[in-house]
Amino acid sequence: MLSVLRVHLPSDIPIVGCELTPYVLLRRPDKTVTTDDVPESAPLDGHFLRFKWYRIQSDKKVTVCSVHPSEQATLQCLGCVKAKIPVTKSYHCSPKCFSDAWQHHRVLHDRAASAVNENGNEEEEIFGRFNSSGSGVLNASLTGSASSTSLTNGSTPLYPAAVTQRSGGETWFEVGRSKTYTPTADDIGHVLKFECVVVDAETKLPVGHPNTLLTSRVIPAPSPSPRRLIPVSGADMLGNLNSDGHISSSGNFTVLSYNILSDSYASSELYSYCPSWALSWPYRRQNLLREIVGYRADIVCLQEVQNDHFEEFFAPELDKHGYQALYKRKTNEVYSGNVHTIDGCATFFRRDRFSHVKKYEVEFNKAAQSLTEVAVQTTQKKAALNRLVKDNVALIVVLEAKFSNQGAENPGKRQLLCVANTHVNVPQELKDVKIWQVHTLLKGLEKIAASADIPMLVCGDFNSVPGSAPHSLLAMGKVDPMHSELLVDPLAILRPHSKLTHQLPLVSAYSSFLRGVGLGLEQQRRKMDPATNEPLFTNCTRDFIGTLDYIFYTADSLTVESLLELLDEDSLRKDTALPSPEWSSDHIALLAEFRCVPRPRR
Repeated sequence: MLSVLRVHLPSDIPIVGCELTPYVLLRRPDKTVTTDDVPESAPLDGHFLRFKWYRIQSDKKVTVCSVHPSEQATLQCLGCVKAKIPVTKSYHCSPKCFSDAWQHHRVLHDRAASAVNENGNEEEEIFGRFNSSGSGVLNASLTGSASSTSLTNGSTPLYPAAVTQRSGGETWFEVGRSKTYTPTADDIGHVLKFECVVVDAETKLPVGHPNTLLTSRVIPAPSPSPRRLIPVSGADMLGNLNSDGHISSSGNFTVLSYNILSDSYASSELYSYCPSWALSWPYRRQNLLREIVGYRADIVCLQEVQNDHFEEFFAPELDKHGYQALYKRKTNEVYSGNVHTIDGCATFFRRDRFSHVKKYEVEFNKAAQSLTEVAVQTTQKKAALNRLVKDNVALIVVLEAKFSNQGAENPGKRQLLCVANTHVNVPQELKDVKIWQVHTLLKGLEKIAASADIPMLVCGDFNSVPGSAPHSLLAMGKVDPMHSELLVDPLAILRPHSKLTHQLPLVSAYSSFLRGVGLGLEQQRRKMDPATNEPLFTNCTRDFIGTLDYIFYTADSLTVESLLELLDEDSLRKDTALPSPEWSSDHIALLAEFRCVPRPRR
């Protein structure tokens, strides 16, 4: 007979909005063991599995700590309540917890106060909202009767809850009848119970005792401090968004670039400082999706997107929000694991703003094979390929805008846009390979530019810090022949150094923070390196903090209107690097708003 051997949850802490999928180990009638489901519609040997989820609600109301969400809160910051900061951020489990978190917590108060001081009213945020009428802090003890209604958002469970029984001051509410369950705001602070039982298909009665498990208390999904869109072109209004969250000027468009950290790289050994539940893919994918959708970008360039995650999650989920998806998986000459977990570059665009014209796929492995055929001696070909072949790719997409800002001079002219998305994932010691890959990409883009009058964007994680040879090539159009990184060239693929040039007028979008005019720029300039005109960091781990990600644009055809504000170290919780419960990648997202401008006549 069918029997349940074990039930188990991969994650020990349930989070609002993140699906719970128990692991159920079964023994079939033939004694084989399986994890396959046995639904009522397809019984096995006259039996099937029935699942139920319960919320165990204690008569004693519970709130959870904003810093240690698995702990019950005992203190509340009344300054947060006065400033109308999300109430879940106001709770702490002890005076020490509040004191230790104060450096980070104070940022919430400062930002809430500055929002009123600068604008005199509520700000519209590009990712979330908050407003303030002051700061100031007061700790207040929470009693057992403190209401938890402020922690809910009024959402209704997908399955109508029903009281099933009371026992010892607890009420069990049935909240679901499927194997999976997604906690809602109504579950915050409560323990969930999962029940699995074998049922006779004919009598519909349980056979044997149910197998159950209890979760920890459900915690709210951590919400990061909102990131605003900062004008750099002299506009006098922050976050110039309409009611739908889109840029109100019809001729403007936004581009997001984000390395989302592939699950195959997100090991607990590498990111030991991140709680295991926050590092799990079921949590991170929902948090990343919430963040990406919240930015409402017209074009989205993602790096480190696993093949299976693109097909099963990002493509269908972003399709619901009006995005068309294009993807280029890395080649796998080097990678020897599961083909489905190979990552790649994914580019999405809003169907109501752009249409797809053409796609180019750049495989640097193929370029390496072509190079070794003509430029490397036969005896060195194998060694050369071992050095050059790194599986990296670039995805180049040509789009046509469904809006127009050509003006009276060019009525009806097609507005094309070329967007390159890449991840140059090369070990730091192979500096020649990194420079060669960037140069190869730029030469390909030059050919496209020569065939059409088209603005260009080059987005991605280049794994190159400002001032490095690849960055110099991108930003300056050339590399100083005396640059130290050119000394590493055992295959002589970078010689003569005079060939390391390109004619694209590329400029880094975020350098506009140092050149632009407008409200809020002074604070952003403090997060920039004036020596390189780049952010102080876009990647922040315990072992490294620096800039690796960029959005470059052709300055003769595009101008930057606004930029997504940068994070600073105060925005990250004290003693915490990325990823974290709030931010689910070790990189930060970059976003720029552009406007097409007529090219100068030649």
